[in-house]
Amino acid sequence: MTEPHPPGPDAGRGPTSPVDLLYEAARLYYLQDATQAQVAATLGTSRPTVSRLLAQARARGIVHIEVRHPAQGDAASLARELEEALGLDRAWVVPTTSAASLGAGLAPAVAEAIAAADLRPGDALLVSSGATVHAVAHEIAAELPGVVMAPTVGGRDEPEAYYQTNEITRQLAVTCRAQPVFLYAPALPGAGLYASLMADPSVSSVVQLWGRARCALLGIGAPPASRTSLPSVMPRDEEFLRAAVGDICARPFDRDGTPIEFEGSDRLVAMRLEQLRRVDFSIAMAAGTEKVPAIRAAATAGYVNRLVTDLETAIALLSRDDTAQRSALD
Repeated sequence: MTEPHPPGPDAGRGPTSPVDLLYEAARLYYLQDATQAQVAATLGTSRPTVSRLLAQARARGIVHIEVRHPAQGDAASLARELEEALGLDRAWVVPTTSAASLGAGLAPAVAEAIAAADLRPGDALLVSSGATVHAVAHEIAAELPGVVMAPTVGGRDEPEAYYQTNEITRQLAVTCRAQPVFLYAPALPGAGLYASLMADPSVSSVVQLWGRARCALLGIGAPPASRTSLPSVMPRDEEFLRAAVGDICARPFDRDGTPIEFEGSDRLVAMRLEQLRRVDFSIAMAAGTEKVPAIRAAATAGYVNRLVTDLETAIALLSRDDTAQRSALD
């Protein structure tokens, strides 16, 4: 026969009101580790009654229960682990996001990352294309008056909104009260047009910003083979899709971070990956376990030195089991 649980320090007085009864049942069950049968024996009632008392105690606020993912409560620790594992200057980990909440979920941490750059009027902040950057641009709350915002890649003829870098730059500038400049060029012009564009003052002024900007907001694309939408400039042949783990500024790279050249990439109107290494604050925003190989490669190659991601992606980045990520590339 099960013995009643040993009485706690308040035992002996007995409940004197309904609230006291709720409290005593909760104290015995949650603080004294008594079973419901032991609580029933101590209080002289039945086990079903104890179950109802515990439910009422939770409903009345006498008991507060918090259920957290094992890593959820220590996002700062996860961020420090990411910094060490990927060689990053800083990392931010936010609660796991969904596609619908991507912008709102990442935006506060992205704003914090931008604030750390301490940009002043006249400084340049570069903006890449991508669904994540597009989403954050509509949600971010930052004040950057006088800061010059410029696209890192052409794309005025792209059909998808998240590859329209001028529009993303405009939206972000409006939200942050910054000064936008635009890149009136397709991402991949013909040879003759490319030469003309590079000589055009409005285009060359943006290209010059790529060499002196202090900060960049960068989306990291998932492996092309796993995506339903790609920038129009990217090849879709089997060999390319097997080799590329992701892209930044429409420039793809492999698992080691080595840029992948393709036909016409020499006239791509886009910031080169090696230029990103010279940006003091290159902030990547990326969430989704399918992006793990691309995030690792971009960080290892030095294309990004700061990362804003979510909990699920952070855990996957720190995992040594690459089976899921590798299958996306095969």
